[in-house]
Amino acid sequence: MKIFHLSDLHIGKQLHYYNLKENQQEILHQIVQRAQEYAPDVILICGDIFDKSVPSGEAYTLFDDFLNELSEEVPGIPVLIIAGNHDSAQRLNYASSFLEKHHIYVSVLPPQQQEEHLKKIELQDEWGTVNFYLLPFLKPGYVRHLFEEGVVIDYESAVREVLAREKIDYDKRNVLLSHQFYTNGGKKPELCDSENTVLSVGGLDNIDVSVIEQFDYAALGHIHGAQMVKKPSIRYCGTPLKYSVSEEHHKKSITMVTLGEKGTEPVLDTIPLIPKQEVRREKGLLQEILARATEENCHDFVSITMTDEKEPYNPKEQLEEVYDFILELRIENSRTKSLLDEKGELDIKLQPMDIFRSFYEEMNHQTMSEEEEHIVANIINQCKEGKV
Repeated sequence: MKIFHLSDLHIGKQLHYYNLKENQQEILHQIVQRAQEYAPDVILICGDIFDKSVPSGEAYTLFDDFLNELSEEVPGIPVLIIAGNHDSAQRLNYASSFLEKHHIYVSVLPPQQQEEHLKKIELQDEWGTVNFYLLPFLKPGYVRHLFEEGVVIDYESAVREVLAREKIDYDKRNVLLSHQFYTNGGKKPELCDSENTVLSVGGLDNIDVSVIEQFDYAALGHIHGAQMVKKPSIRYCGTPLKYSVSEEHHKKSITMVTLGEKGTEPVLDTIPLIPKQEVRREKGLLQEILARATEENCHDFVSITMTDEKEPYNPKEQLEEVYDFILELRIENSRTKSLLDEKGELDIKLQPMDIFRSFYEEMNHQTMSEEEEHIVANIINQCKEGKV
């Protein structure tokens, strides 16, 4: 079975106030073209379809056009969609019953009642059935009421218990769609600036990958750089576009997974996606940066850092004459470095756990134990969820 794995479309996102509609339109069209070319048996979209929980009309139209183009150009291919932390469950779930008639399956919330279960889609190939389990983004508070008190205490236990109640037969081929923050023995995946993901205090949103490693393939969303977690079959596919300067060197792509018979490792390939405009950095003296502008690169989204010791005349105006989309303009020289050194640690913003830890040590003249840190982190996280 051939699978297209996508996530984090972030439709409606802006890049430093630049509208990305045309860029997203182009990349979604490329995805349809690649689907025509490679003929996948199913397409997975693993959360953060939209960039905001209340998308604009323009964002809705863009996603609707994408689904329509898919159904017209590659009719009959099932599309499986889960909600991410940026998505509104109610809005994404709109017309889901109608969409299922067109082989588009949407799951926006984990089970809410005892009789409910994860949405499960069964597809067939030459080796039999593949079970796709759709696990949308969840917080512990979403599912705590389904279990005895004290069973769900953090994100990891929430996902573990939700999956356990499904009684999954791991002798069969199973694929998971999930949008969470998975780590490997505490080792976090590589992050980038665009994720805008406020990790819970104390690392409570970390979920060890052991919770999901029995799946034949785990299609993950949430992290914007393509990467595996522990092994190739547990993978973040990354965003289809660069959404920050920190992604300058990312090679955006579709992850294509070929799932064979049970017991064989899935084969992973990446299908490149070519952006309408690149996102990149330029650094150096003003005249050097101006001289590097060409007809091919002057339309890119550019972050510029000038290193001139003496400030040139009207640098912004000069740069705007040759670069159409300047994201930011920074000055880095001996004077600015000196100012940064003077500011020192004043710019450091403490997180709630850091503040409480400092207070505890001041009052008790000793550090917090691991158990105490876990208790306080749990309380702070519940406050963030509005549960306390």
